Amino acid sequence: MLSFNSSNIASKTRTIGRRMFLLNSIKVIVVFGILGRLASLQINESSKYRSLADKNRFRETKVAPPRGIIEDYFGNEIAGNTRIYQLHITPENTPDIDKLLVRLKNLIKLSDKKAALIQKKIKKQKKWETVIISDNLSWSEFSRLNLFLHELEGAQPIVSIARIYTNNASAHAIGYVSEISPRDIRKKKYLKNINISGISVGKTGLESSFDKEMLGAPGYLRYEVNAYGKKIKQVSVNKGLSGKTFRTTLDNDIQVFSSKLLENVSGAACVMDIYNGDIISMVSTPTFNPNSFVHGIDKKEWSDLLKNRDKPMINKAISGLYPPGSTIKTLTALSALENDVVSSKLVVKCKGYIDLSGERFHCWKKKGHGIVGMRTALKKSCDVYFYEVARRLGIDRLADTAKKFGLGAKVLKDYEEEKVGVVPDTKWKIKELGKNWYIGETLHSGIGQGYFLSTPLQLCLMTAQIANGGFKIKPRILVNKDNKTSDLQKFRSYKNSILGKIMPDNQQINNFNLQPLFRNQENINLVKEAMFAATNEPGGTSYRSRISDKQFMFAGKTGSSQIKRFTEAQREAEVKQENITYLERDHAWFVAFAPVSDPKYAISVLVEHGGSGSKAAAPLANRIIKKVLERHKARSSYSDTLVDNSNIVGDDI
Repeated sequence: MLSFNSSNIASKTRTIGRRMFLLNSIKVIVVFGILGRLASLQINESSKYRSLADKNRFRETKVAPPRGIIEDYFGNEIAGNTRIYQLHITPENTPDIDKLLVRLKNLIKLSDKKAALIQKKIKKQKKWETVIISDNLSWSEFSRLNLFLHELEGAQPIVSIARIYTNNASAHAIGYVSEISPRDIRKKKYLKNINISGISVGKTGLESSFDKEMLGAPGYLRYEVNAYGKKIKQVSVNKGLSGKTFRTTLDNDIQVFSSKLLENVSGAACVMDIYNGDIISMVSTPTFNPNSFVHGIDKKEWSDLLKNRDKPMINKAISGLYPPGSTIKTLTALSALENDVVSSKLVVKCKGYIDLSGERFHCWKKKGHGIVGMRTALKKSCDVYFYEVARRLGIDRLADTAKKFGLGAKVLKDYEEEKVGVVPDTKWKIKELGKNWYIGETLHSGIGQGYFLSTPLQLCLMTAQIANGGFKIKPRILVNKDNKTSDLQKFRSYKNSILGKIMPDNQQINNFNLQPLFRNQENINLVKEAMFAATNEPGGTSYRSRISDKQFMFAGKTGSSQIKRFTEAQREAEVKQENITYLERDHAWFVAFAPVSDPKYAISVLVEHGGSGSKAAAPLANRIIKKVLERHKARSSYSDTLVDNSNIVGDDI
């Protein structure tokens, strides 16, 4: 018979009770913990997890906004946008990419090489990211794709926009766009976060300098996906913000005219308003087709451009460096007069050469010019006269004057590719070459040879600041919003309004906040008068290119920059430039201002290996000047309209 100890039973009961209590307490704690966590997830963190769920449910694809427009002064498009047809695929929606690519080869231009590159690209990126198969389909290809679309699972023919340039004349000034590259991303930090397939960015010119502003703000396509990441439907579209439109100071008509005029030579032409610094025209030849780069340039075309003797990809107007030749004689004369080194009455006998320190320096005219004064020396471009002036002046004072008038510095801030050139002096030679300066180099510099290097735009600025009476101007190629009249324009208008009244020059200059580049304005006037003689008086170096009609009459200075020194035998035989190998011929220069009676514009023309400024460059300048002056009334009227409109609040010009 079993017997039970009541005390043991009671003890066990208590133990079990305690354990049950502890277990139930744990259960309660766990339940309340779970309930608390659920409450936290449902209430406190609901927005966080809803956002995470939406990220799984929705996806976004960035889309490029319309690129900003570039216009000429009159609002005509130089660089705009056009409708194009493209073919995209999304790998996640394409069951058999290989089969699709094979089928596409029969419908569009798709080479085996391009197909292989597409395959590589697909492997490197995410399966839902769009791949562009062709970014510029013809209408017939686009129609064909839509006709057979039921057989092309995953293919997406779409209508998009791309850059288009109205002509090749402004290819160097405006630049071009092309597909973004790793180098672009390294160079331009703002591109790192864009991440848009196939987007084009500026590579050169204004397209590159103002790329960030013209890109605008990207938009996006938002679409819903299923659990496998496949698109179900498009939810929303944001087109983004279009890029900024830029209005330039260029006249497209003159750009096209000048480019056409120079199409058979390698060179450049620049035209500038002498009062406000507007760049009316800036062309470089030979030019290229900027539209070729938009969708990727053909390998052969690119190779032809690189191998071309005349280097069409270089903007010679701002990146080409050349000795300024005899055009610098205007500054040599001015500097000597301003520094009281010589007077305008100095006469020198030119017998065709001058001997100095055991070296003979020749004049371009073998038999010499005889006895010449400063005006005649500029008119006939006598080298011997300016050897003597330069010898007395010294290189450092000549360099100071050259820098004052814009040489040795960038003219515009808008171009990365612009070169500063070289204005040599004693310190420059020691710093750059580690050698002392010698007197013979001063003589070479006095006629624009030796170490001197300038761009066509720099010489245009130099001429403009001589033509406006010797005042500093700030050149520009983009129009300000308000298009305000410059202080120099106001000064000119005021002087015209007080004809016959006397007012001290210093008081006039101070009242209009001008920056004179002269000590005595009579010295500027003498140079201008000599330039008039060089073009409009018999014996002047550009007399054959003169225009007798006063409304188009101009004053100019020719120049030839030597590439290779003439041998004594060539000099004795009087060998002509046209009989020398092309690449050994001198570069031809011409600078001028017009009209003579009331100067408004300055021009510089360069013809590479043109031989003679009077024969190659001056005749071209003649025709450009006439075209510019014919367009002056239209430009002036349009400018007045813009000034009036700038007073309207909220209008961006």
